[in-house]
Amino acid sequence: MDTSVWLLIGALVLLLMAGAAAVLLVRVIRARRLLVDAGIPLRNKALVWASVIYTVSPVDLLPDPVYLDDIGFLLLALRSLHAAAHAAGAGRGRPAAAQTDAGGNLSASGSN
Repeated sequence: MDTSVWLLIGALVLLLMAGAAAVLLVRVIRARRLLVDAGIPLRNKALVWASVIYTVSPVDLLPDPVYLDDIGFLLLALRSLHAAAHAAGAGRGRPAAAQTDAGGNLSASGSN
């Protein structure tokens, strides 16, 4: 293959990794307020902090130019945190039981 093709592939991979990192950064910033919520189990909060420490630590499962393990651990921790927050009813200002009525539909308040 020609050198310009390899440069184009490298640039594309770099852009994809930068995009994934930007999305991940936004999700981490949004999750910040969930980390101080009292209704979320400590286990989920600790998992997020452990994944952040793993992301910045020099010890990795895969070599450092490949950030798939770091991104994967952080995404799993954020997914776990958001699932725990949803189960606890955090972020809505109401407990989880008050968000649905007996039929499982959203309450009549009209907010989602």
